[in-house]
Amino acid sequence: MKHTLLAALLLGFASHSLHADDAPKPNIVFIFADDWGWGDLSCHGHPYVKTPNIDRLAKEGTDFSRFTVASGVCSPSRTAVMTGHFPARYNIDGHFAHVPNNAKRNMPDWLDPKTPTLPRMLQSVGYATAHFGKWHLSNDMIPDSPLPKAYGYDEYGAFNCAGEQMPVHEDADHAVAFIEKSAAAKKPFFINLWMHEPHTPFHTVPKYEWRFRDMASREDQIFAAVISHADDRIGQVMDALDRLKLTENTLVIFSSDNGPARSARAAKLELSYDTATGAGWGIAAAKGITAGRKGYKAALFEGGINVPFIARWPGKIAAGKIDNTSLISAVDLLPTFCELAGAKMPKGYQPDGMSQVAVFKGQATSTRAKPLFWKMGGGKDSEFHWANYAVVDRQWKFLTTDDAKRVELYDIAADPLETKDLASDKPEVVKNIVAKLGQWKATLPEKPSGDVFSAERLK
Repeated sequence: MKHTLLAALLLGFASHSLHADDAPKPNIVFIFADDWGWGDLSCHGHPYVKTPNIDRLAKEGTDFSRFTVASGVCSPSRTAVMTGHFPARYNIDGHFAHVPNNAKRNMPDWLDPKTPTLPRMLQSVGYATAHFGKWHLSNDMIPDSPLPKAYGYDEYGAFNCAGEQMPVHEDADHAVAFIEKSAAAKKPFFINLWMHEPHTPFHTVPKYEWRFRDMASREDQIFAAVISHADDRIGQVMDALDRLKLTENTLVIFSSDNGPARSARAAKLELSYDTATGAGWGIAAAKGITAGRKGYKAALFEGGINVPFIARWPGKIAAGKIDNTSLISAVDLLPTFCELAGAKMPKGYQPDGMSQVAVFKGQATSTRAKPLFWKMGGGKDSEFHWANYAVVDRQWKFLTTDDAKRVELYDIAADPLETKDLASDKPEVVKNIVAKLGQWKATLPEKPSGDVFSAERLK
């Protein structure tokens, strides 16, 4: 009798362990918008923008209001997501442009394809991987740059890359087709859905302009139309997950690569042209808001780097919750996704971020165990764009020019809108952070290296 009972207990334990080990890996859909400000959601109180599908994500998931990206502009921000590293480690501190401009700024012409990347790590544990939408880890004006497949994607459709430019509004169609294909093959999937909106040029279509036909200004109508169009495409992907009964086992995240764009001077509404996406309305229609955060795109103040971050995973991430304290960074995404997927990082690789799985599951924290560093090229003598470097260390945020002639310090945990500069009140804190920044700067390369130069540069 005792032997029978023991055998039954052991069998039950083995079955439980087997079930835990064989639990399906979560699918991951990472939606990364472009220039979408923290305030540009109806669930964040925007006065006229309507985002019912993103609002649904917030209702069914958790809204992490303290998430920051790793740069105030596009290419370095995306580098951090792909690599789990601060982009300065690759000399990427501005957007990829044409070759002479990259060379002038001591930048490579693309992210080194030999760099350890998130999609490759997920591929190693059986994930089907895809990228649809904006790339900008090179540029369409550099025809010999590596294609997204070189970085670990099984499939892609993209713009701001070499080769054929995918039309900006086809991103969701491709994503849905990939979800259907992966579901039929019974493979977990990882999808980067990197949307164009609301970056310039603004590509409006009549349906969405008509939806906002009563707006007070043409500029507001254009901005609301492109936001609404993007939100509908997000809804299209969410509907596909529902239809295929994949919602319960899919982590969906919505975020943005940096804060909203603003013209440096008064701009007239007119058409502009982009070599990757075509003709659309120009910067005058850039009406994004930060909901009280200082600065805009290209700034290291919170308006430039504190962006929406909403995560939904039914049964794993709390529904309808707002986390106002946890300091999550874009460099945390790679280690977080790898932990969720059971993917091991390559030998010798060390992320700059740390896994936030516990935070995702409700263990909020107001400080960080690892500091965060930002580097931006070309500080400008303006109200919000003067800082070349920023550091977040525990509850402190420090900003400085390259020559340290101007510095500011904020208790970012207690003062997330950066209203009170404490630099003169906390000289020991400043001294400590300056030392850490100096140590970090000493680890950065002086110039780009690896397979990162176009033939045009080599000439």
